[in-house]
Amino acid sequence: MRQMTLVGFLQAQNCTNFVGSWRHPLAQQDFTSAAYYRRIGRALEAGKFHLGFFDDRLAMPDLFGGDHAHTVANGIRCVKMDPITVLTVMGMATERLGLGATFSTTYFEPFHVARVFATLDLMTEGRAAWNIVTSMNDGEALNMGHASHGDHDRRYDRADEFLEVVMGHWDAWEDGSIVADRETGLFAHPEKVHRLDYQGEFFRSRGPFTVPRSAQGHPVLIQAGQSGRGQRFAARWAECVFVNYHSLTQAQRDYASFKTQVEAAGRDPEKTFVCAGVYPIVAETRAEAEDHAALIDSLPKEIDSLSLLSEVLNFDFSKQPIDVPFTQEQIDSWTGVQGMRDRIRRELGDRLPTPRDFINITRRGTFHDHPRFVGSPKDVADGMEEWFATRACDGFVIAASHVPGAYEDFSRLVVPELQRRGLFHTDYTGATLRENLGLDRPAIGAWR
Repeated sequence: MRQMTLVGFLQAQNCTNFVGSWRHPLAQQDFTSAAYYRRIGRALEAGKFHLGFFDDRLAMPDLFGGDHAHTVANGIRCVKMDPITVLTVMGMATERLGLGATFSTTYFEPFHVARVFATLDLMTEGRAAWNIVTSMNDGEALNMGHASHGDHDRRYDRADEFLEVVMGHWDAWEDGSIVADRETGLFAHPEKVHRLDYQGEFFRSRGPFTVPRSAQGHPVLIQAGQSGRGQRFAARWAECVFVNYHSLTQAQRDYASFKTQVEAAGRDPEKTFVCAGVYPIVAETRAEAEDHAALIDSLPKEIDSLSLLSEVLNFDFSKQPIDVPFTQEQIDSWTGVQGMRDRIRRELGDRLPTPRDFINITRRGTFHDHPRFVGSPKDVADGMEEWFATRACDGFVIAASHVPGAYEDFSRLVVPELQRRGLFHTDYTGATLRENLGLDRPAIGAWR
């Protein structure tokens, strides 16, 4: 029987992806402590989540007004710690939970990323995952020593080559390479360790790689691109895809389209899990949940939306009067997330959007920019079941209104209801992330 994949959407920062979460009266404020992340990890593992995944950016959202003062004053994702380091803390506090982090193909080198994630995979006994991004804005570029962020499609061309290098390095050590035979003095079989000698348009990388294969072969690959070019990249590489669908009808249509692209890329579409970002607000009763929702909806500020729209679209929204339409030339010049720009075009047709249109349609910075399931455990499970059963997704990325309480509530209230319906596993089936997702251990060279 087909069952859901569940992912916890995490941030190594002062808030969740919902900026207003730090203002919630039940939000824990020790977000720079190891105890905070250990508690999150335990909450997700108690709910048998497949994966806890850290989104990341390489800069504060400081494009709005060209200054970081509003970011810091309003707590708009201004604290951003290294997610790999945080994952090691969570890994020590959990045994089966998958552990994913974001790393950019635009501002790091393939050998470095390959080694970081291969090492994490060994240290967590085969539970690591890499969320592949190409980054999004000039703030990140400036922090990483570049003058500006590059062209959208060109970044994905570079990312394709980046993945070829990483996968080639992960294939360097055959299984059984290491024997560590003290009697003969042989540590490892030289003929089973291979040099890459990769030369492409963007990268050259010699090898041999320095980290042996893990229990799951290599980390699970995650991607979230929703532009046309981003989807082609995900169809080629991703084993778990995070999507931002906005209605059931759109989700069913886009899900089917993407699965067709995966099959066209020569891969099994049933082995690529599409997980929709959602906001559950659950309580013992629907009335209590609606009270929680009203509290959550009182937390966002307009500056949150404007700052995050500037960040994601790589354009300073302070330069545009809120009710004056952008020109097509302005919109075409943006190098940020094209999926959001494409969504606005679908919603408005030929009418050029204003900043207020972007705020009202995307609801960026609020607890409404993903679909919401609000109510009792039955209500939330009903909503999730409808999406899952009608092939709008293969699972969900659960985003929290506050941490860690929202994850604890979901694991305590919703997960048992999903399990009772047979929609979600009752326990982990294996030791590695691939085993728990139902993915095969990749053979060397299988990606080619």
